[in-house]
Formats: sequence, structure tokens, C-alpha cells
Amino acid sequence: MLRGLDPSVVHTRTADLARAFDLADALARPVSDYSAGMTKKVMLAGAMIHSPRLLVLDEPFEAVDPVSSTVILDILGAYVEHGGTVILSSHGMDMVERVCSRVAVIVGGQVLAEGPVDEVRGELTLEQRFVQLAGGVSDVEGLEWLHTFSD
Repeated sequence: MLRGLDPSVVHTRTADLARAFDLADALARPVSDYSAGMTKKVMLAGAMIHSPRLLVLDEPFEAVDPVSSTVILDILGAYVEHGGTVILSSHGMDMVERVCSRVAVIVGGQVLAEGPVDEVRGELTLEQRFVQLAGGVSDVEGLEWLHTFSD
């Protein structure tokens, strides 16, 4: 209703989104009682209810179970197929590599690489390329004591 939608449209879309995100049984409960994954789905449904052309999502799959992740991917895929655009921030490089057509590697607020996923990753996985661009891995020398265990 904040977007000027007719209340009947809001009601219909709420029911549609609740069904699609498997939230119908939870609508009567306060959101504060939801799990982190359910809260993510509610937030995504709220972002989609007015059918925007652009969705900007921060870690949309964090704390979401595999079944819900698949549902979210299906919904977002249909959204994109019909002209919507999704920009997502994620540390899950496997997911980004699987579902995104373009990628930007941003470290410390600086864009280190951007373009089609295949071009940015080159011969590496996207995770390997990210680590390479970000400056490598941390130094684990001196942590040999972790190989001895206390009781």
C-alpha cells in the first residue's frame, strides 16, 4: 500500500507470494517468531510485491535452506526472464558462478574486475579469481600448535 497499490491487489499478491515462498502457514505469526531463513523470504516477498524493475539483494541465500534457495532461484529466474534485473551481493562464489550472467569483484570499495562471469574468472573458479584479485590468502605459518590437542 506504501507504493500506491490497491488494497485488493496487495491482498492477492500477498497470498501469491506467501504460497510461492511457502509462508502461508506462517502469516498469522509475528515475524519476530520466524527463523532467519523465513525472515529472508518475507523480506524478499516484501521487495517484490510492487513488481519493481530492479531488485538489489544483499546475501539473499544466507541462512536459507536448500529447498527455499531453489524456490528463490526459480522465482528470481522467472522475474529476470520477464525483464526484471537482479543485483545481488554475495560471498557465495559457487552460487554467483551458477546463477549470474555478469559479476563485479569489489574489495574495499574498489571494483577490481567486472564483466561476464566467464571473462572475469578466466581459467580459474570465481572463488580462486576473487582470492587472486583480493591479494591472496592469509599466512598460516606459526599455527602448528593447532595440530596438538588439549583434553
